[in-house]
Amino acid sequence: MTDIPASWPAVSLARAHEILTGPGSPFEMTDAVVRGRPMRVWKNAPPTLREVFAAGRLHGDKIFLVHEDERISFESFSRAALALAEWLSAQGVGKGDRVAIVMRNLPEWPVSFFASVLIGAIATPLNGWWSGEELLYGLKDSGAKALIADGDRFARIEAHVAECPALEKIVVTRAAPAGAIAFESIVGAPNDWKNLPERALPSVTVDPDDDASILYTSGTTGNSKGAIQTHRNSTCAILAAQFAGARNFVRRGEPVPTPDPNIQRATLISIPFFHTTGTHAILCPSLATGSKIVMMRRFEPARAMQLIEREKVTSAGGVPTIAWQIIEHPDRPKYDLTSLEAVSYGGAPASSELVKRIVEVFPKSAPGIGWGMTETTSTFTSHSAEDYRRRPESAGPCIPVCDMKIVDDAGATLPPNAVGELWVRGPDIVRGYWNKPDATAKAFEDDWLKTGDLAKIDEEGFLYIVDRKKDMLIRGGENIYCIEVEEVLYRHPAVMDAGVIGLPHRTLGEEPAAVVTLKPGAAASEDELRAFVGEHLAAFKVPVRIAFSGDPLPRNAPGKIMKPQLRAFFSN
Repeated sequence: MTDIPASWPAVSLARAHEILTGPGSPFEMTDAVVRGRPMRVWKNAPPTLREVFAAGRLHGDKIFLVHEDERISFESFSRAALALAEWLSAQGVGKGDRVAIVMRNLPEWPVSFFASVLIGAIATPLNGWWSGEELLYGLKDSGAKALIADGDRFARIEAHVAECPALEKIVVTRAAPAGAIAFESIVGAPNDWKNLPERALPSVTVDPDDDASILYTSGTTGNSKGAIQTHRNSTCAILAAQFAGARNFVRRGEPVPTPDPNIQRATLISIPFFHTTGTHAILCPSLATGSKIVMMRRFEPARAMQLIEREKVTSAGGVPTIAWQIIEHPDRPKYDLTSLEAVSYGGAPASSELVKRIVEVFPKSAPGIGWGMTETTSTFTSHSAEDYRRRPESAGPCIPVCDMKIVDDAGATLPPNAVGELWVRGPDIVRGYWNKPDATAKAFEDDWLKTGDLAKIDEEGFLYIVDRKKDMLIRGGENIYCIEVEEVLYRHPAVMDAGVIGLPHRTLGEEPAAVVTLKPGAAASEDELRAFVGEHLAAFKVPVRIAFSGDPLPRNAPGKIMKPQLRAFFSN
């Protein structure tokens, strides 16, 4: 982009990684044997989440969690987690047992997560958007021994708990029904956690490669699989969350600044904790670094701007639609949003126009994007600031403790810029799927995870996601990558959200169709959008039909469009 100096970058990507991971650096790497395989790891990563918890407690009376009128300090959070951990242990919940967490974003969520891992149990968050039948599947599949839920979500599963023979204890917060243990009876209400007595960490041995959590994949089709994150996976993600910002300074030829202890970072979380980004890219790094987390029940742009102003939020994002909703909101000039330093997103492509608008509207903020999966424990590649502005179509390079490659259908490695399946490996890759050896064997080739994403990697190591392998359209023998068509639609000034699917065709097999949401106050016709795509792509890639949605397109927890639901727009 034109405002990037011609001399940029001052330091190559390879050299930047070398500088940041060298001896004495916070991101220094070392070699380790992980599950019998040699691997590069962060030398200074906390060994387990117990050390992350202990580091968080050192931040004392600083505010950690904000939820409506509830403001919980790091010390109050720590006391609540330790009290719940003690109670769980007294109920016979111990190392290796699964503790299911089913609730929306509440202060009780991180308390339940860390109470579980502190006693060596496996925290098992289930998707808070699931139906009762889906929640039953998660409880039975994981064999959860304890369930901690909020009242709304427990109402969905209450009729099914008798079908879960392994389930022994049920704790419900915010309106516990008869027969369930009230969360508040164990630790009290959030604003009273500060009055809980001090407790020491539970006496239990936890190793870096012990299981810490099971997060269920939020795929758009098929049954979810429980991806098993180890403590090492989770702590690797903490340093990954910090690495991209440091790399930006080195790429400019500037020293990485020492954090100002008088300035507290704050993140507006608009995605659920039960998604790997919420847990591993926001919750755990925030606890480790003393950052504040500001919660919203659901994203609403005016309320988001109020919270950014009130809480001096430094980081916000989620999916590109959220950024657009704030940028395009007519009341945006009424709010002081100058505290924002990062506007990041993932789960969907973003147009170069959005990158430009973020820089214009939030001049202190570095736009960012990345790529990751539940199976990569959130961040695998990261991309921000000048690098992102220069390559807005890319998801960035992988973190230096990891590797990635592109392979063909036979598993042979392809050269730079060739499109094939993305395979990844590193200390943030899960060890497999819970109780699904066949699915694990299918997903892994030695220590490589087969992601199912079609992608390419350029000569410098920047990743470009082309499409989901299974979602690619084939129209009369010609491959059509949905993401390619979606990116062109995003370039149209009237389009805020876009999803492309394949419609069956008697002779061609499939034809592309699109559903779009227009920006507030904008207008565009189907013919206009089809013509716009035709100006940029081959005729066979132009959607044969374009439908309009008055709402943002349906998305799963990580922000990926639920493609099967788009078919309803073309049912007639």
